[in-house]
Amino acid sequence: MAVIPVILAAASLVLAQVTSSTAPTTPPSNQTGRLPALGWNTWNAYQCNINEAKVLAAANQFISLGLKDAGYQYINIDDCWSVKTRDSSGRIVPDPTKFPNGINGVATQVHNLGLKMGIYSDAGTATCAGFPASLGTELIDAQTFASWGIDYLKYDNCNIPGNWTDAASPPGGDWYNSNSGIRYRQMTAALATVSRPIQLDICIWGTAQVWTWGARVGHSWRMSGDASPTWSFIMSVMNINVAHLDTIDFFGHNDMDMMEIGNGNLTIQEERTHFAAWAFFKSPILLGTDLGQLSTDEIAIVTNKELLAFHQDANIGTPAKPFTAFSGAPTTSPPEFYSGLSSKGTHVFIINTGSSTATKKFTFSNVPGLGTSGNFKVHDMWTGQDLSGTFTASSSFSISVAAHDTVAYLITKV
Repeated sequence: MAVIPVILAAASLVLAQVTSSTAPTTPPSNQTGRLPALGWNTWNAYQCNINEAKVLAAANQFISLGLKDAGYQYINIDDCWSVKTRDSSGRIVPDPTKFPNGINGVATQVHNLGLKMGIYSDAGTATCAGFPASLGTELIDAQTFASWGIDYLKYDNCNIPGNWTDAASPPGGDWYNSNSGIRYRQMTAALATVSRPIQLDICIWGTAQVWTWGARVGHSWRMSGDASPTWSFIMSVMNINVAHLDTIDFFGHNDMDMMEIGNGNLTIQEERTHFAAWAFFKSPILLGTDLGQLSTDEIAIVTNKELLAFHQDANIGTPAKPFTAFSGAPTTSPPEFYSGLSSKGTHVFIINTGSSTATKKFTFSNVPGLGTSGNFKVHDMWTGQDLSGTFTASSSFSISVAAHDTVAYLITKV
């Protein structure tokens, strides 16, 4: 690898000289990332207290808990996996205490289970926890990750040099050409040089209007700051996401951050809403807890076949969107009523954002795509059961919804 010292020696020039006119325009791989990722990430459960045993335990729990059978694939290591200095060849070095068999050793075992392996880096001079990052060394890092068998890269946004911060308005008003856009475009181009398809998650916290350019650079992009296991976070990130649903389709997904099911003091109803919203908005779903501590009810939520089928639909890549439930319906923030299409038909999702049980209703003819005539049957996506009776287009459907809970239905013509 005689080119490596040249790459490293040129890093400072790369940091200083790349502009919108010279930055790469390589698109992300079309061999991965068509559908939103399903997996697990170390951070919410363990932060920096990670090691090989915890990662492999999660991988094995994918099998024993039925997560792999439900479609979950990715076992992702977050920050703090390396030592603080690169080796003499310029490569990032896994912490030998945490990962005695290296990241490649872990990846081999993960792959042997039929799963995929993810890693973490940062588009700055250091990761958020102060470990080596990849700004200016994108090529060698992409080569290293590929050689280890990495399938997914979470690429963070900490420790950005002053000359790489964004102007108030980017060149031509296009945030793709902002300094932020260019920092991420450099990694996209580097990943394109390796033979292994690597899914790229742009962890930019909703800055630099990433939803306007994310699909040209990566497969998903963070829409907010870090998640917390609170109802207020779930509501806030939904509000952020609702404004940018038109950017979501195959190969491009708004990332609402890692799941908090199993963490904090969320009620089971709040956890149902957490999962349902990520599913119907087609956000990546990356579990973020000690999987061995999940309750039977929580496992049932995250393996719900019908919500995952909507999330992973092979024919329709767009998310559910808000609709007006009936004439004169009140507005809420975020909206409570959503509809979307899947290969099976039309779906309606209703969230009770209030703090007490409430009756929610909608008129069938108000649901986009159902039309103003015909009869309909309603299927409960949580239970997998059809509801009794049929409904006309002009009739209303009412349901009592617990505080902070979500109901989910498939509606088809009789």
